[in-house]
Amino acid sequence: MMVSHILKCVWWMKNGLILFCTPLLLLPLPLVIGTKEAACAYVVALMAVYWCTEVLPLAVTALLPAVLFPLFRIMESKDVCMQYLKDTNMLFLGGLMVAVAVEHWNLHKRIALRVLLIVGVRPALLMLGFMGVTAFLSMWISNTATTAMMVPIVQAVLEQLNNKAEQEQASTPEIDEKNTEKQTDTQVALNGHSFSMEFDMEEHSRDAEERLKMCKGLTLSVCYAASIGGTATLTGTGPNLVLMGQMNQLFPDNPDIINFASWFGFAFPNMIIMLTLAWLWLQIVFLGVNFRKTCGCGTVKTEKEIAAYNVIKEEHRRLGPMTFGELSVLALFVLLVVLWFTRDPGFVDGWATRFFNAEKEFVTDATVAVFVAALLFVFPSKPPRLCHWRTQGSDRVPQQESGHTPTLLTWKVTQQKMPWSIILLLGGGFALAKGSEVSGLSKWLGHQMSPLQSIPPWAIAIVVCLMIATFTECTSNVATATLFLPILASMSQSIGVNPLYVMIPCTLSASFAFMLPVATPPNAIVFSYGYLKVSDMARTGIVMNIIGILSITLAINSWGRAIFSLDTFPSWANTTEV
Repeated sequence: MMVSHILKCVWWMKNGLILFCTPLLLLPLPLVIGTKEAACAYVVALMAVYWCTEVLPLAVTALLPAVLFPLFRIMESKDVCMQYLKDTNMLFLGGLMVAVAVEHWNLHKRIALRVLLIVGVRPALLMLGFMGVTAFLSMWISNTATTAMMVPIVQAVLEQLNNKAEQEQASTPEIDEKNTEKQTDTQVALNGHSFSMEFDMEEHSRDAEERLKMCKGLTLSVCYAASIGGTATLTGTGPNLVLMGQMNQLFPDNPDIINFASWFGFAFPNMIIMLTLAWLWLQIVFLGVNFRKTCGCGTVKTEKEIAAYNVIKEEHRRLGPMTFGELSVLALFVLLVVLWFTRDPGFVDGWATRFFNAEKEFVTDATVAVFVAALLFVFPSKPPRLCHWRTQGSDRVPQQESGHTPTLLTWKVTQQKMPWSIILLLGGGFALAKGSEVSGLSKWLGHQMSPLQSIPPWAIAIVVCLMIATFTECTSNVATATLFLPILASMSQSIGVNPLYVMIPCTLSASFAFMLPVATPPNAIVFSYGYLKVSDMARTGIVMNIIGILSITLAINSWGRAIFSLDTFPSWANTTEV
């Protein structure tokens, strides 16, 4: 009893113990060794522990370099603080504002319901529709917001499917009562055992099990698609922006190799492959391998499928016709995407170079994002009218319309829905990378990893994927990418491999948190609905991790080589020479 009581007390105090004991246990690094590299390693290790255990909010931990780097004489305070609002942070800020506007005007819900009406409600096609819509929306708005919007729609559809099934089952006993006389002779002949009733009960339990499997499959498909979809665009998820920022930080001479167009060209095909394989895997596990049955080829819709379709149709009807505000936000969103793609396509000069007669570094993706975000605060949410005519008797008197027409996005809405903590988290990562470079820790780590030169690069990439996919189950994906990308950059320099060959797999794998409910917010949202057990997520998720690793390996060794010129060690990566 005493031991269990002590263990309970320790568990209750664990956050405080980690918070105060970790800095003390790591103190020998800066005190005994006494070099700048050791002092920087102390900060990195401390932040890694805090990020993994979340004893402090992630954003607060990200602010530690602003305190510790000046104290350990690694960097001056003004240089550290400049890392917290770089070009990448502004890109993320602008992209998030557009995403907030899309969410605020319910444009994402309209797109989702319209696609589901087109796809239909056959089990396999319904799952494919949910996955496709979720992945597309997650490319532009946060995966958490996408999942939070999609799961209630899934829930409403499932309730209709289950209610209709229960009604069909409830009518079965009445049919059995009518046929009791016909079955009596058969039951007596079988020693009085009611095998027909047992058969019905087994059939009912089998139907209930199939319905539960369908509930598990559809809800899992949403959270998996949200995580996969975010990888396709540069602003879709935090790790992608960490990669872009770290590339510009660690390799300032790189020719803007990671931009919206180049990343989309690489990651979008990878997303399609992963979505297809994930759909097939979930189909096999939860819906069975009878694709003809689940896709409904050549069969008539059942009552429960019609009821589920009507639920989606009713949800879409409630939205009403598209408003002026929705159309305006959609137009600005399309403008943003077009400007991103055409700024620097790679195969021809983009508009930034052609029309402004300037080097492409002057205008970046962040410029476009902030420009379109600013327009959201300028354009009105209703059609502009200069005056309002009011009739009084026989006189028509021009009357100025009272009140002020709100703009498409207001600062109050932005403050409420903007995840500001991610911007600080990104800034903390950039400060950490700069400190590692200035202190010499990156160079030291690179020298320690030089023996890896004998291992084939593709094998290193697979090991990196496995390591990151495991680590990200316990830690924030942004924190995972922030910790590992500078280390992998140093390793690639020491073994003479293009840094992107290992940094891109690391970035994508950081988003593959499929196994645990706590691994990522979409998993937690889906788990809260009560259909899934931890074992269900773990069994299905481990195969999803394998699918992700195989897909990344294929992508990085095929079209990734052509897009990013991965076969050579580029001159811009050779920053170790003095």
